[in-house]
Amino acid sequence: MANNVLVPGFSDEKDDSLKITLDKVAEVPNCLIVRLNGYIDTYNSNYFQKSIAKVVDAGYVNLIFNCSALNYVSSTGIGSFTAFLKLVKPKGGDIVLLEIQPKVFEVFQLLGFSQFFNIKTSLADAIEMFQSGPSENVSVFPVIFSCPVCSKRLKATHAGRFRCSECKSILAVDSQGQVSLG
Repeated sequence: MANNVLVPGFSDEKDDSLKITLDKVAEVPNCLIVRLNGYIDTYNSNYFQKSIAKVVDAGYVNLIFNCSALNYVSSTGIGSFTAFLKLVKPKGGDIVLLEIQPKVFEVFQLLGFSQFFNIKTSLADAIEMFQSGPSENVSVFPVIFSCPVCSKRLKATHAGRFRCSECKSILAVDSQGQVSLG
């Protein structure tokens, strides 16, 4: 198995609900593409975490999770991705979530995690992010703004759609902190 060549013992355990395959990225040091096929929930998140811990223990700290075949992630699964970030950051690494399906991305957004992760739509963008070095990722968030309908002062910690606590209008906040109805 190619997985065991890259990470000794990687394929020793299996889970039918989540298939993981590994590919080396030659252009970036210590980088692997982790292809996820299936779903991540409470029942298989332990398998997922143990598998990725083996990858990091083998020295791969720059991880690109290809999520194009990942059709569901529970909050426990998102917690796993957060744990990986905490695992690789101190070692000078980072993670990218690639080609996330809209329904999976929605879970990240609803739980407020989309701003913590590097989310890319192409492998070239992910590789370029690693090659350009650590970004200072200057964020405009949290942003304080007034509701355009009732003028209530509100705070957004990330881009997304929100409901005003006062007038219940639906508001959209983009990645630059711009507010609009809707």
